[in-house]
Amino acid sequence: MIQIKSFEFNDFAENTYILYDETYECVIIDPGCYDFSEKQELRSFIQENKLKVVKLLNTHCHIDHVLGNAFVKNTYGVSLIIHPKDEVTLESVKVYAPVYGFGNYEEAKADAFVVEGDQLTFGSSILDVIFVPGHAPGHVAFVSVGQKFCVGGDVLFQGSIGRTDLPGGNLNTLMESIHQEIFALDDATVVYPGHGPTTTVGEEKLYNPYCAIVTKRGEV
Repeated sequence: MIQIKSFEFNDFAENTYILYDETYECVIIDPGCYDFSEKQELRSFIQENKLKVVKLLNTHCHIDHVLGNAFVKNTYGVSLIIHPKDEVTLESVKVYAPVYGFGNYEEAKADAFVVEGDQLTFGSSILDVIFVPGHAPGHVAFVSVGQKFCVGGDVLFQGSIGRTDLPGGNLNTLMESIHQEIFALDDATVVYPGHGPTTTVGEEKLYNPYCAIVTKRGEV
């Protein structure tokens, strides 16, 4: 059974996730750790729980989600896996990082790619990859159908949605991703977003002012 540990890192209050199971193998998703204390917090959890890092995943490659990529790659010797359409997004971070106050950003290049329909394994666990562009051109989410959770990055938040005014963003595309991919999941599916608290698919269908598809009476 997959366990999920979340951390809130950097000035953007970004959510970083470690997923691990009874085999002690784990994957790290969107490491936003930048300064020494944040990196140490991530490393300490891994050490204390005797975890073995086997994969590094990015839902998408905006700066707040990739600040710790190089640290994780160098510390644990794992490959960075992203969607190919976000490679340009990743490569651009080194250009604008100093503008956002991250002058010590260390670039890490992608080593492998995933696309819609791929499955990623670690330990005895499986994650399905769904393609959910709109916030970023190569945005993906990682889903456990059996355990009913989705690590969704910056697509859907509690009561909100991802911004679409950054390069490669598109509101219509984002709404399509939410309605056709995220809302296709079971209503009980817990969404672990890139920022803020967890929510569920059913809750956002009902109450999200940007994308709700069901009224409070349960009418479509």
